[in-house]
Amino acid sequence: MHADYQNPVMRNLTDQQNRFAPREKKIEQITNAEQLIHEIDPQRTYPFDYLCFRITGYRPHSFPSANLSGADAVRDLRLFVEDVSDSTDLEADAMGERVYTVEDLSKQFRVSTKTISRWRQQGLVSRRLLFGGRKRIGFLKSSVDRFVSNNEDRVERGSRFSQLTSLQRNEIIEGARRMASAGGCPAEISRRLAKRTGRSLETIRYTLRQFDKEHPAVTIFPNATGPLTDELKVKIYQKYRRDTPVEVLAKRYCRTKTTVYRVINEMRGRRILELPLDYIDNPRFSRRGADNACLGKMPDAETPTRKPRRPSGLPPYLASLYEIPLLTREQEGHIFRKFNYLKYKAAKLRAQIIPDNPKASLMDQIERLYEQAVATKNEIVRANLRLVVSIAKRHMGQNENFFELVSDGNMSLLRAVEKFDFDRGNKFSTYASWAIMKNFARTIPSEYKLRDRFRTSHDEIFSATEEYRSNPFAIEGAQTRREKKIDQILKRLDEREQTIIIHRFGLDHSQEPQTLKEVGIKMGVTKERVRQIEARALNKLRTVVQEEHIVIEDE
Repeated sequence: MHADYQNPVMRNLTDQQNRFAPREKKIEQITNAEQLIHEIDPQRTYPFDYLCFRITGYRPHSFPSANLSGADAVRDLRLFVEDVSDSTDLEADAMGERVYTVEDLSKQFRVSTKTISRWRQQGLVSRRLLFGGRKRIGFLKSSVDRFVSNNEDRVERGSRFSQLTSLQRNEIIEGARRMASAGGCPAEISRRLAKRTGRSLETIRYTLRQFDKEHPAVTIFPNATGPLTDELKVKIYQKYRRDTPVEVLAKRYCRTKTTVYRVINEMRGRRILELPLDYIDNPRFSRRGADNACLGKMPDAETPTRKPRRPSGLPPYLASLYEIPLLTREQEGHIFRKFNYLKYKAAKLRAQIIPDNPKASLMDQIERLYEQAVATKNEIVRANLRLVVSIAKRHMGQNENFFELVSDGNMSLLRAVEKFDFDRGNKFSTYASWAIMKNFARTIPSEYKLRDRFRTSHDEIFSATEEYRSNPFAIEGAQTRREKKIDQILKRLDEREQTIIIHRFGLDHSQEPQTLKEVGIKMGVTKERVRQIEARALNKLRTVVQEEHIVIEDE
């Protein structure tokens, strides 16, 4: 059933008749609707209950005040005829009069199939009928005669304009061939020929397309471009974001400007769907007046913030941190509330995006909100960079690189901003301090281990350490046995469970173990679903190990 009805009440009526009306009633309603189309004045407005009564013979109880303009009524009634005939499975041979296909009408009136499509939009009633067991668009002779009698000028103009002589057709084909051999694109060649000959762009395209179809050995465009690959779409979008004009992109990739704009819109939608919009939810986000409460002005500090004393001898980057004032508890709560609320609004809008046809206005709103969220996050980070420096100083060892510690701490700070729940009443500095110190505690010991491993001096370290050399062949043999046993028990899982276990624990040795979220993205499921499958798979593996008494050797 068509999805492009102008008024939802007509779509609802069509759906009801398709589902509940007997076949004989449907045939009667199709005839009534077609008759009504030719009685409607496009300049008038019609009540829905009148239209429904004329089609079905009863007045509806729902939508008593719904009205349709004449133009909308004609369009929706035409769709009604097509959809109801589609559900009736009518044979073309059983219609009692001649039935034309689109191609039949195209030849009879010497117009393109696109012109027939335009006539359908302008009131030519079509039905979906069975032609030899296959459903196609068909036109009753009576419907065609009625349309022609009401639109003589339009039909005559279409036939006269679309009819090309053999000489004109040959001139168009030869002109296209010369331009194609010079490196022209199909879209550009069609535009130039349309301008030169005074014909419509669609007529030129149709003529060239038909010639290539009928003469495959001497085609004008032997390497006609097919659908754009994802790789090409990414390139077009990247060049567009680097300020390459659409006209240049259209010429470079042999596409129309419309196609380029459609690609840009599609890739922009994909990028928005991948934006990191995870937020810490809060009940006040869904309350009335949330915009004023969460996006208002930053509260002033109750007492003037004293400018901190800047330690002497600091490099410019660190010295500049002491110029940024610290946030009060109220300011901190406000800015975190704003940060998460902006992402909350952007995520709600993103849920409305239709991936195949994203709306530019909706994407504009999401991008504005995301940019504001990023700017707010940067404010939080700048106000707390001094904290990273302070903690890095305390963890500074004799052989530590101070700036590497600060860089590592900054990454922990960025993660802490994303995870901090402002509504619990804790200060962010406390939460961030624990996050930074936890990261230092994890990374600094491993650095010491690496340094000890590659130490090239201090012979006393070597002499004080007991020498132990293992047999490499024994280690390799043990590892091979372990891998065989793991492969043996993994075969007891289904394919999806195997994939999750292998990626979660890095068993294929080609990449590091992945998080639940990373595995979920790869498999197209939520991280919660991955966790459930992983837990089920691990239970299966434990059962197998216990039942078969499998023992995996330690290293």
